[in-house]
Amino acid sequence: MTYRAPVRDLAFSLEAVAGVDRVAATGAFPDYDRDVMGAVLEAAGQVAETLLAPLNRIGDQKGATYANGAVTAAPGFADAYREFAAGGWTGLAASPAHGGQGLPKALELAAFEPVHSANMAFGLCPMLSLAAIEALEAHGTDRQKETYLTKLVSGEWTGAMCLTEPQAGSDLGALTSQAVPNGDGSYSLTGQKIYITWGDHDATDNIVHMVLARLPDAPPGPKGISLFLAPKVLVNSDGSLGARNAFRPVGVEHKLGIHASPTCVMAYEGATAELVGRPNEGLAHMFTMMNAARVAVGVEGVAIAERAFQQALAYALDRRQGRSPWTGEPGAPIFDHPDVRRMLSVMKARIEAGRGICLSTGVAADLAKHAGDADDRRFWKGREDLLTPIAKAWSTDMGVEVASMGVQVHGGMGFIEETGAAQHYRDARIAPIYEGTNGIQAMDLVGRKLSQDGGDSAKAIIADMTATLADLHHLYQGKPVERFANAIEAVRDATLWLLDRKQDPARADDVLAAADAYLKLMGDVIGGWMLAKGALAAADRLKAGDGDPAWLQGKIDLYEVYAANVLGHASSRLAAVGQGGGLLMRMTAQALGAAA
Repeated sequence: MTYRAPVRDLAFSLEAVAGVDRVAATGAFPDYDRDVMGAVLEAAGQVAETLLAPLNRIGDQKGATYANGAVTAAPGFADAYREFAAGGWTGLAASPAHGGQGLPKALELAAFEPVHSANMAFGLCPMLSLAAIEALEAHGTDRQKETYLTKLVSGEWTGAMCLTEPQAGSDLGALTSQAVPNGDGSYSLTGQKIYITWGDHDATDNIVHMVLARLPDAPPGPKGISLFLAPKVLVNSDGSLGARNAFRPVGVEHKLGIHASPTCVMAYEGATAELVGRPNEGLAHMFTMMNAARVAVGVEGVAIAERAFQQALAYALDRRQGRSPWTGEPGAPIFDHPDVRRMLSVMKARIEAGRGICLSTGVAADLAKHAGDADDRRFWKGREDLLTPIAKAWSTDMGVEVASMGVQVHGGMGFIEETGAAQHYRDARIAPIYEGTNGIQAMDLVGRKLSQDGGDSAKAIIADMTATLADLHHLYQGKPVERFANAIEAVRDATLWLLDRKQDPARADDVLAAADAYLKLMGDVIGGWMLAKGALAAADRLKAGDGDPAWLQGKIDLYEVYAANVLGHASSRLAAVGQGGGLLMRMTAQALGAAA
């Protein structure tokens, strides 16, 4: 099935929903305007459609390969990466001081959605480079920026994020990799890392590994972690490449999906490394990289959902079976069956909700850095922090669910690999696990982000949603407005309940038991807010005669679909928030049927 980048939807979401014009108004992006936005999105769509999408199927079938201590990218991927890098795509939001284009982060996120839709396994490679760029911009020395950052921004080299170890998993405080000072400012890095995405490949001459490890005198636990940089090939003082560094892949994982993305087990055997940032503050430094990656993974969830939706829609329009209840036509396209059309409509609505959440997180990140005064920057930083775990977790869960619905639309053909629908489902399943599982995102939301400012950021979003609700009365009557009102009230009740429980350390289990349901409730309702803003903007454009009437009416109707099929479940989410930790404590292994 041919992929088409949703350029019009992306531009609408950036402008009408996420409010990227506020970023432009800061004056921090003198080279950005609406024409630039359109040109970047159109070009990203072309790259996705013509360069990357044709490689998606062969990448899934052939995959990356490992032999003799080296990884070879899937057929066509290395050449495609070099063409992609030559187009400047890895430097969209990077500083011009390091060769970047200095465009808003929100635009970069939007431009990368078609990349991930067209070929998610490919998109993971530059995505991690973008995260490494952010970490080095924030914490690198001038020499590190000159030596490594410029090459990452140009795409000549790629980046890898190296956190997880076999015994540690998500508990980074348990990692044991060690970096011993060499006496010349460098360190000798020893240890093993697993699940290292694009940790080795043949698409570039060098790969910059960002590695968490411990100094010999480091305190135990998370407070004893430092961040190190280790290039695959050492860099001489004149910038030329020298000897191969002392680390290597010892294998690649055989995975459910994203077969063309090499997931490496890496062995560091006295590798030469250098400290990034301050000793024993590596976890905080790495979170610069991880937070960037978390929002980008949220975009991956939206992207794979979009790809699955496009394929399902095309199939539904082509496959003929049964009689249409609307036209009476025998042998009608299955698109005319109400349940199929319901699935496709819900898929589209949820995609646009996730897109709005992710791009709004990008706008908040831009404004957190560039808003006019300190109070504004503090406000937007709070919003960015609150939205980040929601963007990552809600959007990736949505991606899996939409890809699953895509298989369902195909019926039995969806379970057959030849149609391609199954690949989207398999590829989507990793995203809720990446960059801290979605359970960890939920714990981060209720454990830190919700209360870090006394709940002010959550209360501000509730106030903004309430303001939009008031405007909706001019567009809809009855249930579409009532469902949003009830959903906002559910968020308010859940937020106040959690803030109250967090005052009492003895109720910590209640807070953690509520985490998943609270994140899903927030995502559902904030997603509805995104669609409501889009509907209001579409109505204004319709009134002004600005744009395609059918397409704009679709934006108005999508909100109503979402209100009926998603917002209507807010009460059940609220019930799950309040279930309490005591109930889960009673659910022992024996109660669940485990052998004695």
